[in-house]
Amino acid sequence: MAEAVANVARRVNAIVEEGKDSLDLSNCKLISFPDGVFKVLRSVSENIRVITLADNEIKALSNKFFSTFSQLRELDLQGNVLTKLPDAVGEMEHLTSINLANNSFTVFPDKVTEVATLERINLEGNSITEIPMEKLSAMPALKWLNVKSNPLDSNTQSALLSPYSFDILSATES
Repeated sequence: MAEAVANVARRVNAIVEEGKDSLDLSNCKLISFPDGVFKVLRSVSENIRVITLADNEIKALSNKFFSTFSQLRELDLQGNVLTKLPDAVGEMEHLTSINLANNSFTVFPDKVTEVATLERINLEGNSITEIPMEKLSAMPALKWLNVKSNPLDSNTQSALLSPYSFDILSATES
């Protein structure tokens, strides 16, 4: 455990000292985003554009994470045990890519559909059965969606086959 903490500290200090715009805390055995990191990165949080938290054991992220790193462009959370995202993710104004592959989502994280700048969403390898195709089709920048290896229901599978026909999943139809 001490080695993991030292590893995180080294990586975070390098960001501050070298003024880098990306923070890589992948493979650090994290179960949450360390509170101490917020304090250390306070002076440079506005400069951070890319955060990689892949292959940890993170169960949840806080609203504080998204409000602190408001200039974030890319977020890689693959290989964790996330089941949901906080509401604050919907307020991200610059996020273009979010990788949520190989987590524990059973429900599509709806708040990501509120991110107008989002171009890429990777949800491969989760346990999601339904995809909100109508909300996704309304996203102005969305270019790429990966939902491979999810137990999608037949309605969702049909909608994915005909991407311009989202009325199948319309909430107004009974």
